[in-house]
Amino acid sequence: MRGFGAVLGREIRLALRHPADALAAVLFFVLVCALFPFGIGPSPEVLARIAPGALLAAALLAALLPLDRLFGAEAEDGSLDQLLLSGLPPAGLAAAKALGHWVVTGLPLLLATPVAAAMLNLPVEAWGVAMLALGLATGVLSLFGTAGAALTLGARRGGVLLPLLVLPLSIPAVIFGAAAIEAAAAGLSARPYLLLLAALLALAAPLAPLAAGAALRGD
Repeated sequence: MRGFGAVLGREIRLALRHPADALAAVLFFVLVCALFPFGIGPSPEVLARIAPGALLAAALLAALLPLDRLFGAEAEDGSLDQLLLSGLPPAGLAAAKALGHWVVTGLPLLLATPVAAAMLNLPVEAWGVAMLALGLATGVLSLFGTAGAALTLGARRGGVLLPLLVLPLSIPAVIFGAAAIEAAAAGLSARPYLLLLAALLALAAPLAPLAAGAALRGD
């Protein structure tokens, strides 16, 4: 746990020193949501209808932006090899990286959710569910994205392969998250869909770090 905490703290410190990646993800998220009223028209009813899916899709695409550098920068300067020799298991290293990615990318996206939701005319009573759904969905993406970043590490055009590998795995998170927000906006219970999202997160939590650890070892 000490090694896990050290890697997680290192990720957060690096993000605080160089906040450009997190800021770019938040700006991308907000700008994509701001484009919908221009693309489909300012009709409040139409915007409210597409808001659940648009929020999930924009957030997951924004969270993808920093993933190609998750292991790449450390592989280039040799620090990844030192981390792998530090005594922390490769799966533990991958889990710490995934949690760090969610803290420095997912949390800022959650804070920007009310702004994006207002642009898409999502009812205010659904904002809380939207933030919870985005939190769970971005957690899923961080786990799958970490595995994808490890698998594509060193590959030619890895930045192109990564979204092609990760986005199909994230489709269930988009479906369940959008359904939860839509249910909340309609005054219905979002609990079943949030539980499905939580179950998906619980499934990815052990499996994705193991896959990423095996890829980092070269198994």
